Amino acid sequence: MKILVVEDEPGISNFLKQGLEEEAFVVDVADNGKTGLDLALTGNYDLLLLDWMVPGISGIELTRQFRKEYPQTPIIFLTAKDTLDETVFGLQTGANDYIKKPFHFEELLARIQVQLRLKTNSEQKLTIGDVVMYPEKFQVFKGEKEIQLTQKEFALLEFLIRHKNQVCRRTRIIESVWDIHFEYNTGVIDVFINSLRKKLELQKDEDFIHTIRGVGYMAKE
Repeated sequence: MKILVVEDEPGISNFLKQGLEEEAFVVDVADNGKTGLDLALTGNYDLLLLDWMVPGISGIELTRQFRKEYPQTPIIFLTAKDTLDETVFGLQTGANDYIKKPFHFEELLARIQVQLRLKTNSEQKLTIGDVVMYPEKFQVFKGEKEIQLTQKEFALLEFLIRHKNQVCRRTRIIESVWDIHFEYNTGVIDVFINSLRKKLELQKDEDFIHTIRGVGYMAKE
């Protein structure tokens, strides 16, 4: 699981990064809202931990913009604000939970685990057209027929379906599915897309994988 921490106090961000990495999370840190938003919009994170008040743009504005693209990714606010109105405002903006500063790491960890568990439970089945995926079981069905995919084919299909109706740029696909973060020939994506189409026996009138020429791909009902 990968977590993005947006926090401008080095003592807190270092404390969170060390503690979460000891719990086997992968952690990225941004010390301002603009950088945090840019990282968040890559779609590479399972959960966001946001300080309410950070330089650049606030955690509230970051949440508003992020929610336009990623309505399901859990967000937990780290905040010194403690009035009921402020708490309700933060949750209505799109946060899933909040924890007040100062906080105990054990409580924060428990809240993170709850949100990730809820996210996992809500995503046990992914569908598009007559294709159904069960990520935890590593199974794909088209109608009643189970389709055998390689790990990379499965990861690519899962990524596209999780981001269906969104244009997925080649660079984003290669970073998220292949975990490559440097200049790389993205032609390998085309090979795997063709393989998916053949294995799923997608006829022209039911092909939900749309090619966006010069940009990437989009899964669309």
